[in-house]
Amino acid sequence: MEKLSFKSCALKTLFWVVFAAAFYLCFFKLFFMDTASASSLWIGAAAGVLALLFAMLKIYTIARESSGDDDMRRIAGHIFKGAMAFLKREYKILFWFVLLVFALLYHYIDLETAVCFVCGAFCSATAGFVGMFVSTKANSRTAQAAKGSLNKAFKIAFSGGAVMGLTVVGLGLFGLSVLYLIYKDPAIINGFGLGASSIALFARVGGGIYTKAADVGADLVGKVEAGIPEDDHRNPAVIADNVGDNVGDVAGMGADLFESYVGSIIAAITLGAICLNLRGAFLPVLIAAAGIFASIIAINFVRTRGDSDPMAALQRGTVVAMGLLIVASYLIVKFFLPDFMGIFWAVITGIITGSIIGFLTEYYTSYEHNPTKSIAEATKTGPATTIIAGLGVGMISTFLPLVLICAAVIVSFVISGGLNSYTLGIYGVSMAAVGMLAVVGMIVAVDAYGPISDNAGGIAQMANLEGEVRERTDKLDSVGNTTAAIGKGFAIGSAALTAIALLSAFATVVELDRVDILNPFVNSGLLFGAMLPFLFCALTMGAVGRAAQKMVDEVRRQFRELKGIMEGKCEPQYAKCVDISARSAIYEMFLPGIIAIAAPLAVGLGVAAFTDKASGAQALAGMLMGAIASGVCLAIMMANSGGAWDNAKKYIESGHYGGKGSSEHAAAVVGDTVGDPFKDTSGPSLNILIKLMSIVALVCATLFI
Repeated sequence: MEKLSFKSCALKTLFWVVFAAAFYLCFFKLFFMDTASASSLWIGAAAGVLALLFAMLKIYTIARESSGDDDMRRIAGHIFKGAMAFLKREYKILFWFVLLVFALLYHYIDLETAVCFVCGAFCSATAGFVGMFVSTKANSRTAQAAKGSLNKAFKIAFSGGAVMGLTVVGLGLFGLSVLYLIYKDPAIINGFGLGASSIALFARVGGGIYTKAADVGADLVGKVEAGIPEDDHRNPAVIADNVGDNVGDVAGMGADLFESYVGSIIAAITLGAICLNLRGAFLPVLIAAAGIFASIIAINFVRTRGDSDPMAALQRGTVVAMGLLIVASYLIVKFFLPDFMGIFWAVITGIITGSIIGFLTEYYTSYEHNPTKSIAEATKTGPATTIIAGLGVGMISTFLPLVLICAAVIVSFVISGGLNSYTLGIYGVSMAAVGMLAVVGMIVAVDAYGPISDNAGGIAQMANLEGEVRERTDKLDSVGNTTAAIGKGFAIGSAALTAIALLSAFATVVELDRVDILNPFVNSGLLFGAMLPFLFCALTMGAVGRAAQKMVDEVRRQFRELKGIMEGKCEPQYAKCVDISARSAIYEMFLPGIIAIAAPLAVGLGVAAFTDKASGAQALAGMLMGAIASGVCLAIMMANSGGAWDNAKKYIESGHYGGKGSSEHAAAVVGDTVGDPFKDTSGPSLNILIKLMSIVALVCATLFI
């Protein structure tokens, strides 16, 4: 058994002391002094700063590790340059978008909301940059550490993921707390959520197009046509593929959950200020601060001993984080809102719901369970039955998560007192979303660990490291695939609750007591909203298809024209493939993004222009309900179908149904190729679509009053 070092024990003790001291200060100031609002916000800001400081400590520990030999550093350098070049190009374009929206908000809403919008966009972009930077530096260090032991490689990979997780929650809570201290108005800080949502959509869509164009090109030409292994250095698209892992699953996922995290807190603050008082408004800030402390402590519990299973360590950390959050939430609600203990049970409902949805996603996508095995069996009769089986698994996988989400909404509404006070019940639903997302620092850390491990395996393969090293990185990568599936399920569940909370906040602000579904404006808006996720997916799927075709043509050209690639005598032109992915992603991401922002305004203001503002608000509420209902179902179906196709291929590659090179494997690769944009582009982007449209409605609510 590995003994814990004195330094490690001291660090854990220090954070326990900080945790206890912060809550003692919180209780003393909030319950013996009349400074509830200021104390809550200062505690939120302090928790955000602590998360950022701890992220800096993790960056320092990663930087101290060796990045490997010259060959490994050269390969990692290609990945780093590709990732940074994409971010630079994307952020240059987004700068002008942010400037345009700032001007529109300043003209039609007010300057304060416009400033908050810029702050939200900046924080989201910064979180993505930091996460990408660290992940592309940690990958070669993870591969180098795998030469020594699985334990050390796991530690570096998880530390890289922890940087992303802590940066997300640190910037999110710090930004919200400081802006509220300055402006003291929930309506104004909604702009922060709009900025976060806007950047998140472009990051997720652009990143998804980038990564899947490269992945499809690398798989179809490299693995199927040329018959070379995955991550082989002879594949011209291999660098773009590894860059895409970071662009999509680090920056994209981080931006997605950053938006959910901020959106849930904003919705709860808005509803709490209306239905309770200042304490109701700032309770979500304290719960979020407790989640940061819990995540920091839990991160120190994630460690393996020897070559033990990394998944057990990740699960232990998640359980510790949630356990600490439950205890802290009880104490906060008990002393902060003692007459409303139902709010505590609403928070618990959110925590439990998020956990179960995550593990349901793992059940439907892991090849250790029957749904994915059934897809692998379907490959015996060809690609067509493989596609049919995958779609069937995705469709049936929507049932239990939707039942859980519905149950969470009803339970949190009723248990918070919704039968006596509608607004109080809706506040309880928003607090369930806050509870689900309070430990998002830990959730993102677990999720972002996966792409780093995947990159480490790619570097080990391209640098021709010993077989033992690749075995260790493959073990880390297989765990990363599971955590990625759980992360996607968690993101979808949290998006549903967050969108419902934001919709409720919009209805409360514009004083919509009820929405008449038989009203022609409402049911027309509902049908239009239900169509939008399908239109959005059509655009993003088409974008991946067009970009992938360009990538396939380029890879084929290089294999045809550059003699000596297959013999290893000539290095492929990696930069050209990276450039194709980057240009396609930048060009294709804007139309889906503009639709997401323009659709709520077109429906609400369009109806209001021909009738009145009340009818416009009703139509917009109907549109949001339709988009949330169809968007959540479609997101779950696409994410789980894609994940199941991917793992069915891995199941066959592990030696079942003929293994690599068999007709079954070829059919599975076709299924995986279809599933790539399902699970990494269109499906995850729907999370942001429904939240972005809801926050646009909330920010523009004053136009309907």
